[in-house]
Amino acid sequence: MRRLPIPDDVTGQEIDPSVRQELMSLPKTLAEDVARNLVMVARLLDEDPEQAYAYSRVALRLASRVAAVREAAGFASYASERYAEALAEFRATRRMTGTVDLWPVMADCERGLGRPERALEMAGAPEVHKLDKAGQVEMRLVAAGARQDMGQAEAAVVTLQSSELASNAVHPWTARLRYAYADALLLVGREREARDWFAKALEADHNGTTDASDRLAQLDGVEFVDAIDTDDDDVDATDEAGTTEAAEDDDEPADEDDSDDAADEDESDDDATDEADGPDAAVDASAADTTDGTAPSSFLDSPFREPAAQAGQPKKSTESTEGSGSGAEDA
Repeated sequence: MRRLPIPDDVTGQEIDPSVRQELMSLPKTLAEDVARNLVMVARLLDEDPEQAYAYSRVALRLASRVAAVREAAGFASYASERYAEALAEFRATRRMTGTVDLWPVMADCERGLGRPERALEMAGAPEVHKLDKAGQVEMRLVAAGARQDMGQAEAAVVTLQSSELASNAVHPWTARLRYAYADALLLVGREREARDWFAKALEADHNGTTDASDRLAQLDGVEFVDAIDTDDDDVDATDEAGTTEAAEDDDEPADEDDSDDAADEDESDDDATDEADGPDAAVDASAADTTDGTAPSSFLDSPFREPAAQAGQPKKSTESTEGSGSGAEDA
């Protein structure tokens, strides 16, 4: 079996205790090997989904009968937009554990496969009532995204209207729910209301899981300019202007070989040319455009996420509906 390099500081103890408990059914050496690969999946899931997927395949080949490994492989496939593989792994996990926790992300995989009707059917299934509050909110986000996939923008707005949205209490999913509602309002032309909800999303977004601040700035007409790029453009423009002047100066000595009358005429012509070219060159040298843009992303919370203190970076929410093109943030 082809193995992937794992840093020496990865011991496998960084993984969630519940996952470590599942791995105790394996021989000790094998369990440690699997755990280290799962830690690499957690570390790379956001920054390099393709590499995270590669580590998940190693863990899957080592311990395919462990539900935690199947779930990790599902999330890695989901993050890398391999929705068919992700759905298969999540279904296997559900068969092995009997839980419905992955129901929302399974529905979102249906969206990723171009089957929003199937996602809506799952949103109305009895399994939804067995989900906790976070899972039910997640399912609502997926359903709203499916409505938008089907061109039902107004229905998406109605789908997101709920007691959770109206509540002033802040939960881990509050910022994303408010953000999705603001985005849905914007799609139906209710810009003033959308701005208010983007502001409410920003108030609840303590971990920076959305780009609500950027969306607010965009609605307010604020443009961000990269000062470094602008300075570089100015330098380039100055260099071009200096090169042009140097070239004109090099042409002047050639006129001295002619007669005095011809020289006077040539110098007069050169002066007239310099005066005509000067303003145009100055305008060309000062022209510069800059643009900037960002895109949001998120994911379902998973035990395979490495704690922020161990990952060396803020923990990023792993919600099923934002981390890919099929995310509920599309709502």
